[in-house]
This record gives sequence, C-alpha cells and structure tokens, in this order.
Amino acid sequence: MCGIIGYIGSKKASPILISGLLRLEYRGYDSAGIATVEKNGLSVMKDKGRVKNLYNLEGIDDLEGTIGIAHTRWATHGKPSKENSHPHLDNSKNFAVVHNGIIENYSDLKGFLEKNGYTFYSQTDTEVIPNLIHYYYTKDKNNDKDRILRAVQHTCKDLKGSYAIQVISKYMPDNMIVVRKDSPLVIGKGDGECYISSDIPAILSFTRDFYLLNDNEFAVLSRDKVEFYDIDLNKINKNVKNIEWSASSADKNGFEDYMLKEIHEQPTAIRETIGSRLPENEPCNFDDLNFTKEFLTSINKIYIVACGTAMHAGLSGKIAIEKLCKIPVTVDIASEFRYRDPIIDKNTLCIFISQSGETADTIAALKLSKSKGATTLAVSNVIGSSITREADYSIYTHAGPEIAVASTKAYTSQIVLLSLLAIYFAEILETTSVFELKDLKKELLELPNKIENALKSSKRIQEFAKNIYQEKDVFFLGRGVDYNTALEASLKLKEISYIHSEAYAAGELKHGPIALIENGITVISIITDPKLVEKTISNIQEVITRGAKTLVITNQELPANNFDTIITVPDVNVLLSPVLSIIPLQLLSYYISKEKGLDVDKPRNLAKSVTVE
Repeated sequence: MCGIIGYIGSKKASPILISGLLRLEYRGYDSAGIATVEKNGLSVMKDKGRVKNLYNLEGIDDLEGTIGIAHTRWATHGKPSKENSHPHLDNSKNFAVVHNGIIENYSDLKGFLEKNGYTFYSQTDTEVIPNLIHYYYTKDKNNDKDRILRAVQHTCKDLKGSYAIQVISKYMPDNMIVVRKDSPLVIGKGDGECYISSDIPAILSFTRDFYLLNDNEFAVLSRDKVEFYDIDLNKINKNVKNIEWSASSADKNGFEDYMLKEIHEQPTAIRETIGSRLPENEPCNFDDLNFTKEFLTSINKIYIVACGTAMHAGLSGKIAIEKLCKIPVTVDIASEFRYRDPIIDKNTLCIFISQSGETADTIAALKLSKSKGATTLAVSNVIGSSITREADYSIYTHAGPEIAVASTKAYTSQIVLLSLLAIYFAEILETTSVFELKDLKKELLELPNKIENALKSSKRIQEFAKNIYQEKDVFFLGRGVDYNTALEASLKLKEISYIHSEAYAAGELKHGPIALIENGITVISIITDPKLVEKTISNIQEVITRGAKTLVITNQELPANNFDTIITVPDVNVLLSPVLSIIPLQLLSYYISKEKGLDVDKPRNLAKSVTVE
C-alpha cells in the first residue's frame, strides 16, 4: 500500500524521484526516501513524514547520481519512523531496495539471516530483501554480469507474499533490477532513459510508452534498453503500450483539492465510460466480451465481489442485472467471500470490481473463483492491472486517474458500466422489452448533462455543511437503490471528515436504530424511487418527531412536509438514480472536511490502493 518510483538515464535522479513521489503520495504518506548510485557508492536519504520533508535533508541537493529509487510509505510492519522508512540497505550497504507489498514469511527469513550473521535495524518486513540479495550474491562464485540478477531471483523464490521490488547496487552502477508479484509496477520508456512506478500517473508527464510487468517477471534496466526475464531467468519479449491519458489528468486543474476536481470530472468520466458502447439503433457493444445467448443462459448465479466503494457500486449493479436479466445476483465483500467457501461452479459468473485493479482481497477472491470453475469478469479503471490479467474477461471504466483517496468519479463510472453490462446481457437474453432498454439507453446518454445539473447544488450543500460539521454522529436512510446510496454516502463521510456515521435501510429504523435518534441529531435521507416515496417519508417523520434535523436528497415531487433542507437532483430512471443522488452527498462530505480543516485528499490511516490483505 505504498508508492515506488525509479529512474535511470542521464539526468540527475533525485529531482525526478521526489517529483514522482509527490504524485504518488496518496498511496502512503507516513515516511519517504530515495537512494541513488553516486561515484563513491550508494546514497540513501529518508525521513519520517510527508514527501516534502525530503527537500530539507542535508546534502540532498548535492546528489549527482543518474540512477535512483524512491518510496513513500504506508505503514504495515513497524511504526512510522526514519528507521522503518525505505529505501533499505543490506548490512554491507552495497544493495538498496524499495518494496511495496507484504512479505508474509519475513520472520522466518529474518531468523535465517540472523543465524548467518546479519543484523537488522528496522521493524519492517522489507529489510530481509536486501540482506537476502547480499547473502545469495556472496554465495554465487560465478562473477559475471548476471550474478546480481541471480541473487534477486533466489531471493524472490524465498519470499512468500506480495511485492513490487526495485534494486540498485554499488556493483551495477549502470543498471537497475525490478520484479513484481501481486503488486503493481510499470516501466515507462523514454529516449535514453527509463522510469519505474507503482502507478502510471506518477510518471505520465515523462512518457506515455509503458511496459507492463506480469507476476514473477524480472526486468533489468539500462539507459537504452530493458531486458525481461521469467522466474527461471529465461528471456521474454514485451511490447510497449501507449497510454492515452494526458499528463494534466493528474493535476488539480485549478481546483483546491483533487477530490473536488474529481467530483466535477464525473460528467466527463461518464461520457468516456459510455464511449462507443451505445451505438445508435444497435445493441449495446462490448467487443471485449462477445458473450453468447447459450453462455448467458447457462449462468444460474452471479456474484459481484468487491471492497468498500466498489462493493457499493456492485449493489447498484445487482439491482440492474436482476431487474433486466432475471438472474439472481449476490454481492459479497471480497475479504469475506474467500473465507466462507462460496458455492461456485461452471455455471457461475463472478464479477470483480476494483478501481486500481490491485486490491489484494479482490484478486485473491478472483483466483479462488477460477479454481472452482467459475467464469470471471474484472471491472477496473486501470488497463493492464493485476485483476484484469487474472480474469477471463475484463471491461474498463474510463474515469481517468483518480488521485484523492476517497473515490468519487470511479464509483459513478462503475455504476454506469455495470448498468451497460446489464443492458448488454438483457439484449442477448431477451429478458426485457426492447422499448424499455431503448429508454434506459437514452437516459444513460443524458446522464453527463444531468450530473452537471446536480453539481449546481454545491452552494446549498456548503451552507448545510457549515451547520453540521461539528456533529459527532450522522445517520443516512434510504430504501431500495437509495439504501445503496446511503451506504456510500456514509462511507464518504467517515473517510474524509472522521465523523461517525451509519446507513440504514429506512424500513429497519424501528427495529433498533431509532433508539439512537435524539434531539438535534442529523438524519440524511435519499428518495428517488417513486414506488417508495410514501414509505420513506413515513420513516423520516419518525425521526423528525424525535427532534432530528433532516436533509433530503430527492428527484420526486414530495407532499407538504417539515423537512429542514431539500436538495433536488434531476429525475432519471431509478436504476441510474444512484449516480445523481450521490453527487450532493460527495460534496457534503468534502465541505464538512474542509470546514474541519482536514486533509481531504489524504485522510488519516487510509491509502488509495489496498494492495495487502
């Protein structure tokens, strides 16, 4: 759950490394460091805290090395400290390593190394890696150019867990070695230089040409070329992939925070996600799937598996697929799914959602499903990510880079993509009338403009935020699809404002939660399903009677009421309403966090990509 950067070329490495770390800081920000190959050996500079602290380190401006690696950390093993920050050196100080992931057997490896005379100076699992490399390097009596590569290979065969690793050494002043397993890593190719990163946006301003590493693949980088090897060090060929994202996609573009920028990017993200999938007067287009009626008819159960916000998108996808396709759908939390022995067979379709495509629990659940014979489909925002390479089929949102830790545009893009998938299935299965699907397609195409309309509620939401930002508890209510929105809105509020919040299906209120309602508490309700307006209003009246302050997000004509604040969003088919009703609630979380003076883009204890279990 950390960020790594590397550079090899003719320019000074340190400014490039720090610039890359600043772009990656959303992946972890409790410490940061760089290591470069200098004329007199390796130089390591690191410190506790944010990346910007590196600028203040004595001697960092004097670094001349043109090869270097860097890391920004989100603590897993060991508290945030200078000693625990990366890069880590071996005892001889001739090998430097940065690592993203978790080494599950590090205790055993540490014990082995200690018996062989090695000393450890940190609490991290990473420190075993450079020392193992040194151990195997000294055992190898063949003093050739591949000696270090073999040492890295032997080390990786000893490691259990997930890792993306960069290695530099005093003994190879013109090369760098990288390897990955279950943790993201990309290589950007420039003219006489290479860039390495755990995320494409961090180096997109330098190059748009990328090599994507698969699990257990090694790369040996020089300034002019990259050589690739499999786990047995057989040479393999890789093609460069051109990434079309613009470098400015990772900038704030005049917005105060990435999250606010990304909330306002949702119309564009939805347009890009729809793309060419809705050709006029033709069936929904998923060229990447080409599913047949025979195949879809054989599917008797669908699982949608994800974590956090992606799981909430899956809940909306469930309602769309069940309504349009008449196939039972179960939505499961990835971390629970894999441990409860789910009932899966060859007639099961398992859909896995992950914005980054690197979510460890979701990838593990995918591998379990494949082992049981299910057909697997990945939904991701990152082309070439781990989950898309593991799955039988992959489809992509096209939300662009999402920098803020709290997901916004990726979430709404996931809902739209799942809705498109439901239409695609329904057209093949012929389970929903052509006219109903045609109307739904039309509404999908109108969504971006309606989101722009929903964003106009910003000022009223900001005023409401000023009135409740000091609250300790907030409750969200909804029925049907609106309950799914309530879950996501509650999560957003927790993530970036640190206010305790709970979401309840409104009909469950009287079955216990109403005991928590007291005078002055804030209750936020969503009402977008015309069939459930009266029922939901009845539930809201129950909290008003007990003194609650109320905010209602709706696209319905409501009867006379005594709600404190009503925010109206554009009317839309109920299957798509979560895309619009979440907009003011994303803004509410944002403005509450700003009122509290918090770091909106980097909330405490959280990181963007959860690449460890």
